[in-house]
Amino acid sequence: MDKATVGGLVAGIALLLLSIMIAPGSSFAAFIDYPSLAVVVGGAIAATFIAFPIGTVLQVHKVILKSFFPKQQSLTPVIHQLVEFAELARREGILALEGRTDDIEDPFILLGIQMAVDGTDTELMEGILRAEMDAIVNRHKTGKTLMDTVGRYAPAFGMIGTLMGLIIMLGNMDDPEAIGPGMAVALITTLYGAIVSNLFFLPFADKLAFYSKREMEVREVIVRGLVAIQDGDNPRVLEQKLMTMLPPSERAKADQNAEAAAA
Repeated sequence: MDKATVGGLVAGIALLLLSIMIAPGSSFAAFIDYPSLAVVVGGAIAATFIAFPIGTVLQVHKVILKSFFPKQQSLTPVIHQLVEFAELARREGILALEGRTDDIEDPFILLGIQMAVDGTDTELMEGILRAEMDAIVNRHKTGKTLMDTVGRYAPAFGMIGTLMGLIIMLGNMDDPEAIGPGMAVALITTLYGAIVSNLFFLPFADKLAFYSKREMEVREVIVRGLVAIQDGDNPRVLEQKLMTMLPPSERAKADQNAEAAAA
């Protein structure tokens, strides 16, 4: 589970509740209005159904869950695995990698190893792998765009709800005592729209974009490693080349672990 996503949501909601508690003269009941919530949430969902095919919208819960349970890969183990495959291929030949396919959990690496074993041309193999990367990016973009769309429509329907509330309030101007409460209810829809957008869906979209970028960095390392294995590069040279993709802190840590293992 992504602790940052959970922590951010909990902190954001807690700060809002705390602000209501400590504000003079405020109460939780004043911030609860079900018709306003229906306008914002229902309107944003309806607009999203108009903007996307129904099958895509029905996958929204899976997209949201990816913000909490991302499938992350660390670069260091991937590099070590690729270097191990390069050593095996250099020592026993590229066909020896066929016996290791059952140990490969990443389907992307497995695809590349199978093509290498089958003798696929290096340029063709790289092209297929990069086409697979493009397909992954497009799927990620669809999920992010879905979150962005809900986050964009929620404030708009908040304003629509506010205008509806103002129209209702102005239609009852003969009762001065109802003007204040009516104005408060009208503004609540704008508040709901801002919260739904800026505390939930837009941050979800940014988190998905971050993890998509991280995944593509890992995929890029894998492609470079597999191409080098197919070309018969020296494993040590391959390791040094792939290590340049690591951040300096992780690179230093990997070097320390390698030295400790050698000792």
